[in-house]
Amino acid sequence: MGVKVRIPTPLQGLTNGKEEVEGSGGTVLELLKDLDMHYPGILERVSEGGKVRRFVNIYVNEEDIRFLSAEQTLLKDGDEVSIIPAIAGGNI
Repeated sequence: MGVKVRIPTPLQGLTNGKEEVEGSGGTVLELLKDLDMHYPGILERVSEGGKVRRFVNIYVNEEDIRFLSAEQTLLKDGDEVSIIPAIAGGNI
């Protein structure tokens, strides 16, 4: 079955325009490596040195991995992962 991954618009150029792809892996980091095998370049855009970049938020079943086990958050078949770039701006 695998893990369903929602891809943000800025990364859809790497996934041939797909908003959602499927991948596999026992952890978030393994999933990102698997996605990179199918969609080269995605790993370097989302992570650096085995850590998710600070301006990228990743959610597993709507829970922020920063409050779980970060890149080592465990995954199972049927999980849903969302990659969301951080957005800044507004009036101060």
